Amino acid sequence: MSHVVEVRHPLVQHHLARLRDKSTPPVEFRTLIQRLTELLVYEATQDLKLGDVEVVTPLTTMTGQRLSQQIGLVPILRAGLGMVDPVLNLIPSAEVWHLGLYRDEATALPVHYYSKLPTTNPVDVGMVLDPMLATGGSATLALEALQAWGVPRLKLLSIIASQDGIRAVTSKLPDTQIYVCAIDPELNSHKYIVPGLGDAGDRTFNTLRG
Repeated sequence: MSHVVEVRHPLVQHHLARLRDKSTPPVEFRTLIQRLTELLVYEATQDLKLGDVEVVTPLTTMTGQRLSQQIGLVPILRAGLGMVDPVLNLIPSAEVWHLGLYRDEATALPVHYYSKLPTTNPVDVGMVLDPMLATGGSATLALEALQAWGVPRLKLLSIIASQDGIRAVTSKLPDTQIYVCAIDPELNSHKYIVPGLGDAGDRTFNTLRG
């Protein structure tokens, strides 16, 4: 069964409004992506497994808990890179693996040009990081690559998703857990999310031209 969570927290709504604003400069845009990612990760990690660990405090010895699963992060190049550091701040032991995917503007289909995934010893939980889930093509390829690696649990974290993108992912990978800050109603003729926020990669890395 598909698992889609739209995080409606007031802080998410507050930061998301500024993120969408076309006047928001790149330096602030990057900060907002980080803040929203932290809020998404908080939601997306509530079901991670814990193991007991002995902790010596200044006063006594106690039993604490720590993560018992290995987490793997897969940011979709290039826009997904802006979501990596916030996750690592919360899960410093996470592995980071890269997949290079871009959308062919003529066909709106994903082009896979780079992969740095291993073939053995899969992580326990794989998180694909992609700020914009538009057609769902790139995210689906990334999730399928993790599935082929043997990762048993898949999660997708996106700032904004379209209805079409969610349907595309869940139709092929129904067990994937999807966490988003907003679900927008449609794609335009160029396959951009509407109302969306434009091109997340260009706005993150200050490469808007014209």
